[in-house]
Amino acid sequence: MSSNGIDGIIKTCRDIMRKDKGMNTDAQRLPQLLWMLFLKCFDDLESQRELLGNYEPIIKAPYRWRDWSDEEKGPRGDQLIEFVENSLFKYLRGLQGKGEKDQRDVIADIFREQENHMTDGYGMKEMINQINKLDFTSSEQFHLIGSVYEKMLLAMRDDSAGAFGEFYTPRPVIKFMVKMINPSLRKRETILDPACGTGGFLVESYLYLEEQVKGTEDNEFLQKNCLFGIEPRPDPFLFGIMNLLLHGIEEPNIVRTNTLEVPIRDIQENSKTDIIMTNPPFGGEEAESIKRKFPAEFQTKDTALGFLLHCMARLKDGGRCAVILPNGPLFQTGIASRIKEKLLTECNLHTIIRMSETVFAPYTSIATNILFFDKSGPTKEIWYYKMRLREGLKAYNKTTPITFEDFSAVVKWWNDREENENAWKVRLEDIRDYNLDIKNPNNVEESLNLSPHELIDTILKDEEKTVQMLKEVKELIQKEIPK
Repeated sequence: MSSNGIDGIIKTCRDIMRKDKGMNTDAQRLPQLLWMLFLKCFDDLESQRELLGNYEPIIKAPYRWRDWSDEEKGPRGDQLIEFVENSLFKYLRGLQGKGEKDQRDVIADIFREQENHMTDGYGMKEMINQINKLDFTSSEQFHLIGSVYEKMLLAMRDDSAGAFGEFYTPRPVIKFMVKMINPSLRKRETILDPACGTGGFLVESYLYLEEQVKGTEDNEFLQKNCLFGIEPRPDPFLFGIMNLLLHGIEEPNIVRTNTLEVPIRDIQENSKTDIIMTNPPFGGEEAESIKRKFPAEFQTKDTALGFLLHCMARLKDGGRCAVILPNGPLFQTGIASRIKEKLLTECNLHTIIRMSETVFAPYTSIATNILFFDKSGPTKEIWYYKMRLREGLKAYNKTTPITFEDFSAVVKWWNDREENENAWKVRLEDIRDYNLDIKNPNNVEESLNLSPHELIDTILKDEEKTVQMLKEVKELIQKEIPK
């Protein structure tokens, strides 16, 4: 089946759901489609494992997708809704694992917070018939479904997705960050996304490392011991697991919890990682209970700053991090300054990539940055690179989003750095009050777009110049016109 064919199936499912009175928004339709796709996908994977022999299925009959979705034997109409809500969900929520990382516990956790929003059993049956056209056991179709799934996620996101700091990270941005971090399978590097959402960083890391696989041991490490995610919210948690499954990761290591719930002091050495790549929620504010989990001098409710602290704490010595942050934390003072002091003292913040304000459009027009740092020693200098919109483009939007080619100039510059109209270097001793929101000194237009602190400094300097000029004028007048 072609990508267009898969796309057509998803579109038909969405059309069916739009007719159902139980669902009014994509915020309901997306999870509905997702848990149904998940059960079909998981059943196909279990069927494949059963053919290999000596495999005990996790989901038993009559709760396997193949049982209740059967065109002839499966329930339909009101009986189908009754079965799903009162039997299937009850069974799935009651699954119990036999050990650590057991998938039974993962499935039970997923379905404790999932709901069936459909009220029309015949419409659900139509959806089932559409989904049954998909074959998750075909490796070629499997990857096509993964591609269409990601497009579906993007297409079905509510424009209100940014209300709580939850923004979809464009795949080209993720791909650029992974390429620059350059994870190594040979070195057995572990990768963590502490705010993994739908799993974009983990999927792109998997695809990057998949090309480095040389044998069974490499594949075993990549599948089971390499990629880790943390996500507190139920829907993104399910999206993330589904996304990783669709891209070939058979047992996704995503934990359902809030990264910031763990006090910094409780982070043990065995829970630290070689690489962190993440886009933490920004613009959000944590509860007072979360704030108190940070050391006294770093207590903050700002979500982005909280994640920055955790990224520093969770990195192994020599580890590398790439994190997306808005402009705010870069110029904020007070606790933010102390956190940045800690960053510059304990880590080498070697690069800040300044992205366009519209990279995350239409969710937000907040200007964002990618911070690259490692635990190789304190910061001595920071390289800045200001990205430019491609020629003829005024802003990124839904129809003209950012592409990986937009990073081509940065990629070319990365390993052979020189100052130019878009790149500049700042020594640590030239940074005042840990203000990292340093504008491009090589560009006049850029220098006009100042942070609040820089703007005040500029106004004060202009005032000083004005006062001095008035004094000089007064002296000239006094010479020409004595009192």
